[in-house]
Amino acid sequence: MNPNPNTTAPVATEASSGGSAVLAWLYVGIPLAWGVSQTFMKALALFK
Repeated sequence: MNPNPNTTAPVATEASSGGSAVLAWLYVGIPLAWGVSQTFMKALALFK
């Protein structure tokens, strides 16, 4: 007896291209790096 008869076998999906992954990381990484650097610079000013 199959408890869930409506399930299907998993379908293989295409892997995304490396270029789009790099663009996605840059889209997130550049503002993140800028924010971390700004936080670091402002924290240094507190200890002068």
